[in-house]
Amino acid sequence: MNLTLTPTMLQGNITAINSKSDAHRKLICAACAQSASFLPLQKPYCADIIATMQCLTALGAQFTEQEHGVQITPIDPSRQSASPVLDCLESGSTLRFLMPVAMAFSPCARFIGSGRLPQRPIGALTDVMSAHGVQFSAPALPMTAKGSLHGGEYALAGNVTSQYLSGLLMALPHTGEDSTIRLTKPLESAAYVALTCKVLREFGAEITETAEHDLPVFHIKGKCRLQPPAPLYVDGDWSNAAFFLVAGALCAPITVHGVYADSTQGDKTICDILRMAGADVTQSADRVTVAPPENGTLQAFSADMREIPDLLPVLSVLAAFAEGETHLHHAARLRLKECDRLRETARLLRALGGNVEESEDALRITGGTLRGGVADGCNDHRMVMSAAMAALRCENPVTILGTEAVNKSYPAFFEDYQRLGGQVRPTEEV
Repeated sequence: MNLTLTPTMLQGNITAINSKSDAHRKLICAACAQSASFLPLQKPYCADIIATMQCLTALGAQFTEQEHGVQITPIDPSRQSASPVLDCLESGSTLRFLMPVAMAFSPCARFIGSGRLPQRPIGALTDVMSAHGVQFSAPALPMTAKGSLHGGEYALAGNVTSQYLSGLLMALPHTGEDSTIRLTKPLESAAYVALTCKVLREFGAEITETAEHDLPVFHIKGKCRLQPPAPLYVDGDWSNAAFFLVAGALCAPITVHGVYADSTQGDKTICDILRMAGADVTQSADRVTVAPPENGTLQAFSADMREIPDLLPVLSVLAAFAEGETHLHHAARLRLKECDRLRETARLLRALGGNVEESEDALRITGGTLRGGVADGCNDHRMVMSAAMAALRCENPVTILGTEAVNKSYPAFFEDYQRLGGQVRPTEEV
């Protein structure tokens, strides 16, 4: 579906949606636990969360929808088929988390996916799993895995994606042996691993962290029987709240409720970056209000993307309206997302009239104004939502192609956008 957005001012209050990162981990841990639990998960579920729930169902878990969330019955291998099929849809998190988890609960599983997922890297994960009892029929999707994941000594690079490490951390407590994971290269997106460990510890897993040669080492106790904490909750999503917080800096005051200052999500750094750009940011324990600078002029900034890669597209939009030259660096991993986000973000800004230079792992953006035009959503939820933020301050309307991509993480995005004053209309032809 294509939508045309008219430049306008967003303003008001909105409640953050559930954190996809937190929900993935709690759904998986609850499905691997010893007793049933209730998770207050908001509807509509995004496509990635649907993928995780469907895959866990294939492994023998059950999810019963209730008025304010979902009742989770843990995995029972007797409910599995002989070779359960785990359709990860387009969710890289689902695939990378559940490859090791599935092989701790099933001797055979088939993994499939769609979109760009079969091209996204998993080689480092299949390599370490192959060294610990699992055989794969192919190096990429679709593939069948056979054998039971064993504990023991693991060596893993930390600079490709933290999701490999998170998947192993969620699986290894269920093996028959204690395990150690040593990183061979520095860990990027460390906040996501901290979130994984936090959730696992809440469920009773025994995970300790030390260091060797300045690199993290994780020690995981095997034969663990997870128990769900009471009550369970899902954190507000800082990654998706960031879009409307940027809108506050571009337009008029916007308050996002349900984003917690003590969250382990790395993307809460958006508040610091907005302050760096000159926006007026007021933060309390459970909400943030962002308004434009008092003098009306945003300033260029510099940001390292290693720990906050998902913020690059919307930070690029912020930079396009800031005075001066913004640098977003250490972003090479963004080429391996739903699209090549580094290249496509540069194309997006240029299509709307922006000034941006792309290098191997960085963008250099010279601020000014954007004229508007046609933006390709690239079948990527964060590209679509970033284009919607750009439309607010463009000189002319912006038509975004493939807006249904928001269903991956934020199905109600355009409803919330309009609730704050956004002007949206369907467009049949471009």
